[in-house]
Amino acid sequence: MRNRQPAPAPLDQVGAGCPQTVSNQHTCCGKSAITRLLSVFLLGNRGALTALVQRHFGFTFVLTFCILPLQSATLERLSLDDMILKSTAIVRGTVSRSYTTAQGPLIYTHYVVQVSEQFKGSAQKTVDFVVPGGVANGFRQTFPGTPQFQTGDNYVFFLWTGKSGLTQIVGLTQGLFAISAAGAADATVTRAASKELILEPGTGRQVKDQTLVMSLSALRTQIANTLQGSAK
Repeated sequence: MRNRQPAPAPLDQVGAGCPQTVSNQHTCCGKSAITRLLSVFLLGNRGALTALVQRHFGFTFVLTFCILPLQSATLERLSLDDMILKSTAIVRGTVSRSYTTAQGPLIYTHYVVQVSEQFKGSAQKTVDFVVPGGVANGFRQTFPGTPQFQTGDNYVFFLWTGKSGLTQIVGLTQGLFAISAAGAADATVTRAASKELILEPGTGRQVKDQTLVMSLSALRTQIANTLQGSAK
């Protein structure tokens, strides 16, 4: 986790002031004393902070804390069927707005999605999910690998709600399928290959992620078939 940095402007729209994926800047509102205090806190509490993030963000996101700036996240490789089964909800929707909250040492950016189609989970008109990092109380916090969204972005979201009550995207960008422009007879969905460090489950071997492209109807069918098969 990087040191907190000053917010350039209020969050008045989705994406405004959201964290950059990778940044090597380490300033904090020009208050060097606060910067040193935060640095000591992070170095002395790496284990506790790691546990806190993992408790909130589940089984797919492993944060490694070190003295040097963190350059990437380490993710477990997830197949499409893995994500279908691990998700507590799968929805098609459009990002409508965002806001931030702070819980202890962590800042979260919340995104609200207007749901147009529900593939898994209880029917709902909107969903609220979080990504770690953002701007709150004059501080910026960044994490590698976290996706950023703009108002109007249209995706199929694979979501998981943990015991903390926070809902996250399964596998960070692994659980995001961008939908092609509306109006197509059968829209195309694309899950871009992750740029983060991907490890094979079980072996821990590093693997290269692959972009996945399919039709929305094929994705809809696979979700239904996988859920039906798991129910037997």
